[in-house]
Amino acid sequence: MSLFGNLFRKISQAIGGGQIGDEFYDELEEQLILSDVGAPAALALTEALRREVKASRLTTVEQAAECFQAQVTALLAQGEHELRLAAAGLTVILFLGVNGVGKTTTIGKLAHGLKGQGKKVLVAAADTFRAAAIDQLAVWCGRAGVDLIRHHEGADPGAVVYDGIGAARSRKMDVLLIDTAGRLQNKSNLMEELKKLRRIIEREYPGQPGEVLLVLDATTGQNALSQAKLFKEAAGVTGAVLTKLDGTAKGGVILGVQSEYSLPVKFTGWGEGIDDLRPFDAAGFSRRLFAPDES
Repeated sequence: MSLFGNLFRKISQAIGGGQIGDEFYDELEEQLILSDVGAPAALALTEALRREVKASRLTTVEQAAECFQAQVTALLAQGEHELRLAAAGLTVILFLGVNGVGKTTTIGKLAHGLKGQGKKVLVAAADTFRAAAIDQLAVWCGRAGVDLIRHHEGADPGAVVYDGIGAARSRKMDVLLIDTAGRLQNKSNLMEELKKLRRIIEREYPGQPGEVLLVLDATTGQNALSQAKLFKEAAGVTGAVLTKLDGTAKGGVILGVQSEYSLPVKFTGWGEGIDDLRPFDAAGFSRRLFAPDES
């Protein structure tokens, strides 16, 4: 996956030379927007580069490219990217995201990874609006070798969360992963439901949830930015998981999520295998973004 591999070479060709001027910055901002970074983040990145170029007295596009890569790496490194797990007692992790982003598979993969670290993991299926969602989660829990707390289709999601916390306590679990419904993000009833689930967690286990993770499909581009805005306002999202990076995703949305909403990416998804969820590595991800294009 290379987003910026040949970006500056293309910009240099588009402006007819390797010198830095207003035309260069206009072209850069436009290319960033086309790369799903989002307009506010594209402007912020371009202006930051303009200031650094002036301060460092850089004169060529090649020098600006090196400077820009350093700025992108620094942006991606901001925030706490490691999963926040309690040193003792239970950590509750609430998962949010619209249908189809890979939320259920992410939960299964994370359950597998945490179990591999020696953690006692339990999963709660609070997306009760779709029987298929519960069944799919059950399959992934089977693969991960962890138990699932589930009710019937149409049951109260709050009751599932309540029972999940009770079961996690009685079984002395280390981590409880909670799936939630993923209907369209602009429906106020979904947002109110998520607020309710968070209140139940806070009431039943003060100090939790330790993480509220928003799962975003990298292939949806700038639509992921609107999801980040709405879910963060509704449920206090603490981090993001960026999925489907093994496909045609540009990956630029990660810069917008980090820049506009200060949501550090905790994990990235690179395939359908149970081991295809990776802890986020800012430096490594930046290198991928700037690797030379193979095409």
